[in-house]
Formats: sequence, C-alpha cells, structure tokens
Amino acid sequence: MTLDNLLVLIVVGLIAGFLASHLVAGHGYGLVGDIIVGILGAVIGFILIGEWVAVHVLAPLGISGASVLGQILIAFVGAAILLAVLRLVGRAGAGGGRFYNGRRL
Repeated sequence: MTLDNLLVLIVVGLIAGFLASHLVAGHGYGLVGDIIVGILGAVIGFILIGEWVAVHVLAPLGISGASVLGQILIAFVGAAILLAVLRLVGRAGAGGGRFYNGRRL
C-alpha cells in the first residue's frame, strides 16, 4: 500500500464515517472515530454490497465503483449498516435485566 492509497483510504473513511455517524447516530464520533467508522464501513460495504451497488446503483448514474465518489458511497452504506447494527446490539444489551414496578431486581 502506497502513501497515496493510504491517504485516499483515510479521506474516504473520514467522509463516509462523518456522514454515516451524523445520519444514524445524530452526532459525530470525532476525527479519529469517524475515520475508524468509515474504514470499517468501507470493508463491510465492499464485502457485503460493493459489487451490487457498483452495478445496479452507481453504473446507471454514470459513476464508477472504483472512483473516489463510488468508494465514498459504498463506504457510507457500509458504515451506516455498521452503526445501525451496533445501535441495535447496544440497545438490546442496555435494556437487559428484570424489572418490577420500575425497579431493577
């Protein structure tokens, strides 16, 4: 991986993470947090839906999946999926436990 590729990965991760965190969570996670969310989202996006989005969504719009804009869109979708799943898991874990009359048993 060259320095150019690393810089593109960081910028794509930052933009995708920023957009997804503000859309799904309603707030950002800071510079480093948004980059991490975006990079993980890029991995998830390209593994799960990258080819499908590139062929069925981006190609009809005239956008290449290999372009920076295509990478940002796929990483954004993956980051949104990641944050939605984390939100569901966190909500299920946070509300666990038995309650009686509003008090935890």
